[in-house]
Amino acid sequence: MRITLRVILSIFVVISAIVLLFTFLQVEQEKERMTLDLERRASILGESLKESIEPLVAKGQTSSIQKIVNKFGNRERLAGVAIYDAKGHMAAASAQLPPHLKTPPALAANAMKTGLEEGNFLPLGEKEMYLHALPLYHEEKLAGAMVMVYETKQIKDRVAHIWENNFIRLLVSALFISLTTLLVIRWSMVHPIARMAEWMKTLRTEKGGVTLPPPSGKVFEPLAREATRMVKSISEARSAAEQEARLRRKAESLWTPVRLREHVRTLLQGRPLFVISNREPYVHERRGKKIECVVPASGLVTALEPILQSCGGTWLAHGSGDADREVVDEGDKIRVPPEDPQYLLKRVWLTKEEEEGYYYGFSNEGLWPLCHIAHTRPVFRAEDWNFYEAVNQKFAQATLAELENTQDPWILVQDYHFALFPRMIKEKRPDARVALFWHIPWPNPESFGICPWQREILHGMLGADLIGFHVQFHCNNFLETVDRALESRIDWENFTAERENHLTQVKPFPISIAAPQPSPAFRSLNGGLKKTLLRELGIRGQYLGVGVDRIDYTKGLRERFLAIERFLEKYPIYQGVFTFVELGAPSRTHIKEYRDLTALLESEAERINWRFQTKEWRPIVFLKRHHSHREIAPFYEAADLCLVTSLHDGMNLVAKEFIGAKWDESGVLILSQFTGAARELRDALVVNPYDTEQMAEAIRLALEMDPAEKRARMRRMREAVQEKNIYRWAGDLISSLSQIRLSSAPPLGISAPYSPSRPMILPGDG
Repeated sequence: MRITLRVILSIFVVISAIVLLFTFLQVEQEKERMTLDLERRASILGESLKESIEPLVAKGQTSSIQKIVNKFGNRERLAGVAIYDAKGHMAAASAQLPPHLKTPPALAANAMKTGLEEGNFLPLGEKEMYLHALPLYHEEKLAGAMVMVYETKQIKDRVAHIWENNFIRLLVSALFISLTTLLVIRWSMVHPIARMAEWMKTLRTEKGGVTLPPPSGKVFEPLAREATRMVKSISEARSAAEQEARLRRKAESLWTPVRLREHVRTLLQGRPLFVISNREPYVHERRGKKIECVVPASGLVTALEPILQSCGGTWLAHGSGDADREVVDEGDKIRVPPEDPQYLLKRVWLTKEEEEGYYYGFSNEGLWPLCHIAHTRPVFRAEDWNFYEAVNQKFAQATLAELENTQDPWILVQDYHFALFPRMIKEKRPDARVALFWHIPWPNPESFGICPWQREILHGMLGADLIGFHVQFHCNNFLETVDRALESRIDWENFTAERENHLTQVKPFPISIAAPQPSPAFRSLNGGLKKTLLRELGIRGQYLGVGVDRIDYTKGLRERFLAIERFLEKYPIYQGVFTFVELGAPSRTHIKEYRDLTALLESEAERINWRFQTKEWRPIVFLKRHHSHREIAPFYEAADLCLVTSLHDGMNLVAKEFIGAKWDESGVLILSQFTGAARELRDALVVNPYDTEQMAEAIRLALEMDPAEKRARMRRMREAVQEKNIYRWAGDLISSLSQIRLSSAPPLGISAPYSPSRPMILPGDG
């Protein structure tokens, strides 16, 4: 309350000072205007009287002069007129003039002396009057002077009126401004502070989940952001501690960001860490005249950022943002995250030709369809391969420059864009620990054998000390491919490959999501949320299905649409009540196969809709644009089922994101058997996406499944995702890399002669 009074008093004082200043200026301007008006009136009247009075003054006809003075002396605001001859004697004067004007005032003498009009404010008796003197001439000789006396009461009244009005305005303005300030302070400061205090109190006293939203508004936005981060960190730490305590009773342990940071610090022991990826974790883009920092939607960023933030490493990536060059230093580096810098982001610049050949060409028209057995023919061009080699070499040189003056660095290489990179680094820095994680599937040896440069790719990859895939099946395929294509020694018992006295271990690391904690605010909103989403889409319905994908030929989107069509054919009772929403993000749109696929999907959706739709309903809503996590989350939460129908996928995190979003343990996941996720999420309805009938039946089963069974299945899948989260993935990867022996000699236990027997297929690996 004291602060409020001080604020209001300060505002009142400032307003008063401003009003007084402007009133003073207004008064001075008004006095100047009215004085000029008096001068103009006096000058006009004087000029009109001069013609009649000047001859009479020269002849000394005082009686005639007095008659004229009496006639004009009673004009508005005119107090009187006095006429003097050339010797300064009064010739005539109005009766109401004071006696001391019998002697000509100084301004009359000056007028006769200079021959110029003159006016001024002078005190006459107890009043201030305005006197205006004009010289009188007859036949070009000075005849005398005329003095006109005006009352100034009107000027004083006008000035007093201005002061009075402005004082009233001051009081009224101060009252309204004070009330407004009081309300603004209460709404914008006192109330948000009280809410924040209650929020903090709820967290401190541990009275359940923190449901109060942080205070809103521009004034508190920075404080609210920091408070939100603090509360989130505390909540996550408490939740992680509670869950870890529960799991410890079962001899298990939950991985959290805090645990991952401590784990990495322990293993690294101050050694530098480097991450190599094509995609950067922060992109700077120009929005009008401003530069914005954008975080791309990427599980890779979620997984690797806690590691780098814990040890202050360096992330090397392709600088793809249109404002990326404007924010880096002379070494092409910038500290990130922007709000709390913890590590370095070094950007590597690629020409348009390099990006076209290395990324869009060899990586995405060659390796991508080659590794995803989705019946799309890979395209291999020699010029694309040359760019792929050149870009891998460019990244290697940039990394080696960063490795100068470092010892025993750790390097985490990400994905199929950098198959040659590990060998390039290892040849120059054998002391480096290099791990390569392959985020996409690895096909069988026959399929991969069509690549003209398969030996070079395998040789480059085997420069790594550790190679990771999502599932054991892909590890088996990789080692079989190495076995057939290269001269090497394969140890199927320990899953290692030795080439040129360098040992590489191959292991599965199933990637996952962070699995955020449930938000109580959303637990009871699904029914209303579903209606809201359908209403915004202009649809009436009862059941909602969702799919979230990049528009890619490996995602089985056409097969998905055909299954929905067959489902509505077989079960017409769902026509008009079941709607499927596909959130499709355009991808690689200047590659012909992707443009053709987009056109095909739009055509299929339109055909199916035309067949079944009604005035207020249509079966498929195809939203073809990029959607943020915030936009996708409501669809996950409200959906009765999620369709993941990939024709081939390393893992597919959409399946896990859907599970992570189902706070109320509702909904059913329909999952392709050709995804890595199908090996972990056993309670999903696993389908063959090429089997339209099976997928149609799975949709029916998902909608008609008993609610108790739905909850039981979803609960088990949520527990699996929670346990095997992204932090565990990163922790396992770093732990495995730390156990690698950097030696040209094979480690103990691998000295048995090479056996070409078939690889061991672990249980559940397909």
